[in-house]
Amino acid sequence: METDLQLAQRAAMTGAAVALPHFEALADLPREVKADGSVVTMADRAVESAIRDVLTAARPGDAILGEEEGQTGAGGRRWIIDPIDGTALFVAGDNRWLILIALEEDGEMVAAVAAHPAQGSLWWATRGGGAFEGRVVGGRVVAETPVHVGSGEDTVAGSRLGVVPEDWARELVAPLKEVTPALPWPIHPALMVARGDLDLAVQTGGQIWDFAATSLIVLESGGSYSGIDGRPRPGPGASVYARSDALRRAALELVGDPAARATS
Repeated sequence: METDLQLAQRAAMTGAAVALPHFEALADLPREVKADGSVVTMADRAVESAIRDVLTAARPGDAILGEEEGQTGAGGRRWIIDPIDGTALFVAGDNRWLILIALEEDGEMVAAVAAHPAQGSLWWATRGGGAFEGRVVGGRVVAETPVHVGSGEDTVAGSRLGVVPEDWARELVAPLKEVTPALPWPIHPALMVARGDLDLAVQTGGQIWDFAATSLIVLESGGSYSGIDGRPRPGPGASVYARSDALRRAALELVGDPAARATS
């Protein structure tokens, strides 16, 4: 029987096969602006639909929460989907967009997949099983490599910082940028933390589907994750990823909710 992780990987690659033709024909892709000001396209909806079909066929009793279609089903197991994370990048022809899929069991993320389809890379993790990166060739994962956070001083000054989205909530990350510059990110900054390419990353806004997969990948690579308010589980708002708890707490001292610092 296909494991939950294998299912998530297959669903992500199915979604990638739907997304890539749209990405290659952007001039013909209709797009809309949602009530929150974010962009949505036919590709977002088609990718989510394809992923839902895969998950529902394999796990008909599981709930599914997706950015575009909301939640269906109920119970202790819930798949969380962001069909195209970074739609603004997608419509701009920027290859840094993602497909994110996570499985939540009784409130805890237990499996996660993050795909960079236009770059041919796939990242994944299971709770207690570590985090990995692989290449996707011909619809198959090859060159599987464990990923681990880096090491260094647990101070924000001198840390390698990534910020995503780059044009949101500048005032939130300004205190961090005063002590260390934000670096370019060829892949999602959270994944760069997981691989040891960055020490610290701030995602300046989002919903649970933006953080569910990347939070588990960072945790399983040996890193640390929390909301900007110190909450340990993914949810709405901004989030901090770091290579250590101490560095994450140091970042929250500059940008976090003062009421949460003592328990973060």
